[in-house]
Amino acid sequence: MIVRKIKTLARSLVRVLSKNQDKFLKEVSGVVHVGANLGQERELYSKHGLSVVWIEPIPEIFNQLKANLQGYKNQLAYQALVTDVEDKEYEFHVANNSGASSSILELKEHKDIWPEVNFTKTISLRSITLVSLFEKEKIDGSKYQALIMDTQGSELLVLRGSLPILNKFKFIKVEVPDFESYEGCCQLSDINKFMIEQGYKEFSRNKFASRAEGGNYFDIVYKKQV
Repeated sequence: MIVRKIKTLARSLVRVLSKNQDKFLKEVSGVVHVGANLGQERELYSKHGLSVVWIEPIPEIFNQLKANLQGYKNQLAYQALVTDVEDKEYEFHVANNSGASSSILELKEHKDIWPEVNFTKTISLRSITLVSLFEKEKIDGSKYQALIMDTQGSELLVLRGSLPILNKFKFIKVEVPDFESYEGCCQLSDINKFMIEQGYKEFSRNKFASRAEGGNYFDIVYKKQV
């Protein structure tokens, strides 16, 4: 009985934290989500009536994403690998969890939390910056006040390649560890330093995974300071 109550309280706490973590969505009319995977947040965005640009690099996952978005108005998907440089060839590693942990970087201490996750193949992809993608696809950036990233260690590259338009985003949400989850990945200290330099302040933080040897994974939302 006690164990059951503890589990119930834990689930309730997770729901509260998730709700609080996404409260910034009430203050925007659109989001750009880099690292879309299968569009797991599509219903959440739809409930807020948001316009959405989804960006996913893996061809087969992108096709599933497009199928998942059928019936969702104002949610568009683009296949692209977003980094800080134009037209650079990357070896992109595809993970066995429906592509969710895929990255341009090799796995490192990620396995200490999710030992079941492995790369099953590597494909060659060419990069583009977010600025160039907006220009190429004629995306009206004024419709999107939030940037959300889940690119498995390359978030800082996405941010650096977005500098000419970065200050247009009121909120930026980043999934980031404070340990070397992927080889050479950006870590919390790197992201914090960059965001402060660009005039952003931490708005909310949610720790969602921990490593027994030390280290955590966070979803952090930053808000542009006026």
